[in-house]
Parts: sequence; C-alpha cells; structure tokens
Amino acid sequence: MKTKSAVLWESPGNFEITELELDPPKAGEVLVEYHHAGLCHSDEHLRHGDLPTPLPIVGGHEGSGVVVEVGSGVTRVKPGDHFVTSWMPGCGHCRFCHMGKNNLCDNGAFILAGTMLDGTQRLHGRGVSMGSIDVVGAFSQYNVVPQACVIPIADDVPMDVAALTACGVPTGWGSAVNAADTRPGDFVVVFGIGGIGINAVQGAAFAGAGVVVAVDPVAFKRDMALKLGATHVFENAAEAHEFVMSSTRGQGADIAIVTIGIATTQIASEAFGVVRKGGTVVITAVCNPSVELQVPMLELTLYEKRIVGSLFGSSNPYLAIPKFIELYQQGHLKLDELITNRYPLDNINDGYDDMLGGRNIRGLLDIEH
Repeated sequence: MKTKSAVLWESPGNFEITELELDPPKAGEVLVEYHHAGLCHSDEHLRHGDLPTPLPIVGGHEGSGVVVEVGSGVTRVKPGDHFVTSWMPGCGHCRFCHMGKNNLCDNGAFILAGTMLDGTQRLHGRGVSMGSIDVVGAFSQYNVVPQACVIPIADDVPMDVAALTACGVPTGWGSAVNAADTRPGDFVVVFGIGGIGINAVQGAAFAGAGVVVAVDPVAFKRDMALKLGATHVFENAAEAHEFVMSSTRGQGADIAIVTIGIATTQIASEAFGVVRKGGTVVITAVCNPSVELQVPMLELTLYEKRIVGSLFGSSNPYLAIPKFIELYQQGHLKLDELITNRYPLDNINDGYDDMLGGRNIRGLLDIEH
C-alpha cells in the first residue's frame, strides 16, 4: 500500500513529505493508521544532526491511531483497537525488562538503527528502503510497527491528547516523580519548560513539592508553568539560583531537573550548583554525544550530591501510559492545555520551527487520510 510520510533524507535538513510504498506486516507486527503525532524535541535532534541515525528515515515516535491489520502471532491488539505508541519495543525477557525497567530494554539497540526488529525494512521510496525512528515512525499516515510498540487504549479516550502520553508526559512527570523521587515539601527547580519540563512541573506539584521553580527564557512558557503547578518562575539560571539560596538560607534546592531542548555542560553545572548537600540533579535533556559533564568532583563526594540520568522518566511504558490516561480522566493531569498549536502533516517543519522559536509547549500533527 501507499502512505504519505515525513522523511528525513539528510541531516541537518528538513522533513520532506514523500509518498512511500509500505509492505504488509510480518509475524509479530501490526499495520497502524496514525491519527495524531506529537512534535517532540527528540525528532528535532534528528533534523539538526544531534542524534546519529541511518538516513533516510521516517520520523515521529509520539503517536496515536487505530490498528488496521495484524500479522501472525500478534496477541496484544486486534484490528479496530485504538492505541498509543511505545517508542521502546520491550522484549519482556532481557535483564532490564525483568527488572521492570522496560525503558532500558535491550531492544533499544533498534530505536536509532533504522530497521525493524528482524533487521529488515518495510518502507520504500525513490529506489531505496528505509526505517522508522524508534521503530514507530508516527509522522506517517500508515506504518508497520512491532506489536510491542502498540499500547491499546479505550475507544472513548481522545486520541489527540492520548498521543502526548507516548513520550513527553511520562518523560517529564517521571523525571520528577521517579528519577528525582520528589517528596512532599521538597524544593524543586526545573530548567526548561517545553513539552518535557512542563510535565516535570506537573509531576513535582502532584508529588507534593512545597516549592516548584520553573526556569525558561520564554515568557509564555513561564506563564504556563504557573498555571500547571509552578510556584515561582525565572527567566534564567542566575535569577533562580539567587532565589533558591535566599529562600533556603544558603542550603540549596532538594532537586534540580534539566529538561532544556539541548543539554549543555553549563546548564548541568548550574543545576549541580543549585542543589543542597545530598541533593539530586536529574538530567533528562538530550545532547550531542560529544557533550560532557563538568562538576566539582570533591563537592560530589563531600556533599554527596547525586547526578541521575533519566530516560522516559525512568518509567515502564506499558504501565505508565495507561496510568497517565487514568490521571487525565480523573482530572489530576492536564493534557489539553499542553497542545499549543496543531499542524497538518504537510506543515511539520513549521511546527518544529515554532518549537525552536519558543511558540509551542507541544505542537500536534493532525494526520489526514
């Protein structure tokens, strides 16, 4: 069959809407029809070459839609089911899956490989074959994905907001709740209030943090943070540092979470400097592989500060995504408010330009068929 997809042919570069040929699903695979896809910064890293991956490739890992057809051996879903994508095709039997850390599954070797789990490809165009980012490729009308990448949801769940639970919401919320282990009364600082950071704010507030400081140079993002749980907002790290130290008698914050668009050595150092003895710094933001941490080693030892990496909010997607949908239905999690602008598939690059221009908390693709 044919599908219209957003293909990255070169990097740095823009996504190009291209008609592709799509093979039917093989054993253990599912043909899906995408209805919505969130514009996550991870795919922007592809556009700018921060994440190395074989090209060409179809982007998008934050999707929702309807199952069209299933291959042999598929037991998780059936045709007609509504779903949210899991960017990690958890195998269920590696060491990390057995530990409950499905976000670290050994199948992570495939998320930037540009192939399906069997090493082959289902998409073809302009005389070449190609894969999908995170084995999902949600920037497409249709695609074939492993059944492990499809998490069924109830038919009455709005598929537009459900798409956000595929990545941005769990990653941010989990950074505060799981990786940082925010406790009632904690003093939390979040650096970067985009699609990830705004949910770190929501998570910290829900966990009972006494003070939640949001740091971002964009005024409308600071305003949004105040609406979704922040108690204080600042334009830059220096202003936040002054407030934290004056408010804690020089001790520092309990937790700092780095969720800026592209992590830098400087922002990680500023986060390290703002936390107290025994404090925790969570690094969630993605960066170029060449970027390294620079922190005072003696302070790391003598003050017992902790630096923690967090992938997908240190969450298990198969547990987290249904739970976040429940929290949304119960009114504890705001999702509708996160969607700043909507775009057709043809305008995907405009959506990413708006992200870089500070005009989006989360852009959303509405994919027509």
